[in-house]
Amino acid sequence: MFDTLSDKLQASLGDLRGRGRLSEEDLSRAMREIRLALLEADVNFKVVKEFVAKVKERALGSDVTKSLTPGQEVVKIVHDELTTLMGAGSSKLAFAGRPPTVILLAGLQGSGKTTAAAKLALLLRREGKAPALVAADLQRPAAVDQLDQLGKQVQIPVYRRDDTKDAVAVARYGLEQAKAQGRDVVIVDTAGRLQIDESLMDELAAVRKEVKPHNVLLVLDAMTGQEAVAVAEGFQERIAFDGVVLTKLDGDARGGAALSVKAVTGKPIKLVSTGEKLDQIEYFHPDRMASRILGMGDVLTLIERAEAAADEDDQAAMEKRLRAGQFTFDDFLQAQRMMRKMGPLKNVVSMIPGLGKQMQGVDIDDRELARVEAIVLSMTSDERKRPEIINGSRRARIARGSGTSVQQVNKLLQARKQMQKMMKQMGQGKMPNLQSLAAQNRR
Repeated sequence: MFDTLSDKLQASLGDLRGRGRLSEEDLSRAMREIRLALLEADVNFKVVKEFVAKVKERALGSDVTKSLTPGQEVVKIVHDELTTLMGAGSSKLAFAGRPPTVILLAGLQGSGKTTAAAKLALLLRREGKAPALVAADLQRPAAVDQLDQLGKQVQIPVYRRDDTKDAVAVARYGLEQAKAQGRDVVIVDTAGRLQIDESLMDELAAVRKEVKPHNVLLVLDAMTGQEAVAVAEGFQERIAFDGVVLTKLDGDARGGAALSVKAVTGKPIKLVSTGEKLDQIEYFHPDRMASRILGMGDVLTLIERAEAAADEDDQAAMEKRLRAGQFTFDDFLQAQRMMRKMGPLKNVVSMIPGLGKQMQGVDIDDRELARVEAIVLSMTSDERKRPEIINGSRRARIARGSGTSVQQVNKLLQARKQMQKMMKQMGQGKMPNLQSLAAQNRR
């Protein structure tokens, strides 16, 4: 979503990074380019004006002029101000001392609210919670059935009532059922409208009064840009909310909503939906997003995704084999499947410091991973364990079985050989595991 903005900001700051001295003219030129980049990204005009003024004021301060690397100091200032703009501080949810914790989701129709409810429930279950969903959106046709189906997909109970059109009664029933069944988090999906109106706000206020939520989250569609910010302002005037869930962050949005909503409403972005799959939601970290925008990567999120993609025992077993210089196609398949769980390959690459910039213009196709998997699955168990036995006739058979060419099979065999060589070299030195690396980065 931030690709265009990221490119323009990096270009604006690129000339400054290596300079030993910076003049006021240099800074003014860079600030003009940053201002244009933010406006083109659909960031609120007042937010842009204040942001550029703060950056310029700090950049002209004594800390920068006395620095040995003033260009890098300016980049750090831009990073800090972007972080502040998007909401410095924790994005964690508030949990009740005595369960259940109640989370109320609000938003307009089409914002992805119902899907966000199921995604949030799955995220909380992975954190060790026992969530439940309440289908209190009785306005949109099939909203209740949609939540019911999503609940079945993630194996989380959905409380619904088909004998009433009273959202307050449904919310009350859902909370009672959750308490009776020992669920410690209750996520209430409320009705949306095509636009903010009296009936929407009255119903939302009544449901809120009934369930007394610990978190009220406003779901906004990042694809709508400044319109999302206007919606947030409209809700803020009528219904106090604690934070924002931004959906469709993986789409072709320019970033205006993410960069404006905190500054305009004072409410932080709590969570972001990064894809269509139900496990593609994560807590929002402004500092990490600022690093990604400025091309600095996002190592912590990368580590967390890798930890979630494979359990500790699998990681330990893989590391042991790699240290011994062993890398069969079974290992290759396991590593690839772990990578696919981490999200779209393009997103993973963008989190690696420096690599995102180098890969600009390169077509990163996730379908290539599926082709590689098809080739490996076309091998016999013995061939996967001992790739050296794969001769010409076996290669032809594998190509036919996977719907690929012999050349593609050869390319994969060569890639595995090179990877094994690299892993063997790493195994001879020190190779920190993901847990220790994550602990070091979090200090």
